[in-house]
Amino acid sequence: MAVAGLALAVLAVLALLAGVHRYLWRRFVGDTTARGSALRRAGTVAAYVLPLLSVGALVAGRAGAPFWLQRVLAWPGYLWLAAVLYLTLALLVGEAVRPLLRRALAVRADRTKGAYADPMPTEGAAFTSPSPGVNPPETTASAAPATLLADVPAPGRPNAPTRRLFVARAVGGAAAVAGLGTVGYGTYGVLRGPRVKRITVPLAKLPRSAHGFRIAVVSDIHLGPILGRAHTQRIVDTINRTQPDLVAVVGDLVDGTVADLGPAAEPLARLRSRQGSFFVTGNHEYYSGAAEWVDHVRELGLHPLENARVEIGGFDLAGVNDVAGESEGQGPDFARALGDRDRTRAAVLLAHQPVVIHDAVAHGVDLQLSGHTHGGQLWPGNYLADLANPTGAGLDRYGDTQLYVSRGAGAWGPPVRVGAPSDITVVELASLRA
Repeated sequence: MAVAGLALAVLAVLALLAGVHRYLWRRFVGDTTARGSALRRAGTVAAYVLPLLSVGALVAGRAGAPFWLQRVLAWPGYLWLAAVLYLTLALLVGEAVRPLLRRALAVRADRTKGAYADPMPTEGAAFTSPSPGVNPPETTASAAPATLLADVPAPGRPNAPTRRLFVARAVGGAAAVAGLGTVGYGTYGVLRGPRVKRITVPLAKLPRSAHGFRIAVVSDIHLGPILGRAHTQRIVDTINRTQPDLVAVVGDLVDGTVADLGPAAEPLARLRSRQGSFFVTGNHEYYSGAAEWVDHVRELGLHPLENARVEIGGFDLAGVNDVAGESEGQGPDFARALGDRDRTRAAVLLAHQPVVIHDAVAHGVDLQLSGHTHGGQLWPGNYLADLANPTGAGLDRYGDTQLYVSRGAGAWGPPVRVGAPSDITVVELASLRA
């Protein structure tokens, strides 16, 4: 039953994608180009090739394709997925504008039609009054159906495009500029690197000696076929400039194996902080060989917290494995990480997914630091992120436990962010004790 349900879901998604691409072809190619033209042939080829590249980008890694092939497919394939979203949204807005533009052009044509009409006989023509009982001959203009007048070139401009074609090209062109411009801006935001965000979180149990302790939180770096060593170096440089007391890498570091992405992760060895750098797994680590990555980040100088806890000054720092590890018998174990601790001390928990917040509340955690959601990454995905998670992004409170969710420093799939800028967050802990 589960396999059948999955197959139906896949078929439904494929049918939706096919319908969307048919719609895009019609509006951008079918309505704007002449049959048999080179532009129409090129647009039709693109309508088949681009979605195939997207499918290839999505499945290449899971299928074990060589890393060089993954990289070849990733850029065009993933960028096209983002383009499909924003081109479709732009065209849907255009559907509302299309009839208004047609009407405006029709009204304008009606107003100017008199300038081309010949209300009086031409020079030298005799004017003859109709005989009694004889109807005057109908004029050519009155015989033309009104619906056809909207689709013929303007009078006096025999080579001008029809109004219908003009509207199709105007709306399609505007939609292309808006959609592709949005993707371009979103790509620039990712490749530029994350910006630093600073928040202060008061903790009732934090001693005065730990007041002002700063944790640089980075999640969802997503090293892979697109984001590589340069991306890691930008993140490391940004974190080091904040001079944190501690660095917390909260999961989804990679989308690939150590063999392919080990060199891309090497700049992490240059992270600098007073109390060290700590790491917990995310769901994507379990798609990429979590055990090997845990060993590798340890070699780079990070301290993996696999359902474990350490004492940091005036508080406990704990970390749990991601829930995706349950399939390998390596899921989160809150009892092991927090069960025997002194609850009079403040506790900060690193957990990739916000959904474990209720377990954190039950174990007396004061602050949980998470990622995973990307803040939705691509608008309007933020609404889906809010529906699927207790908190989509930012700081929230659940009883005596506070939850902070980072939007992440990278991007999964399309290297594009719209309405959800990437961030590295410096969380400054504040003591409430006098």
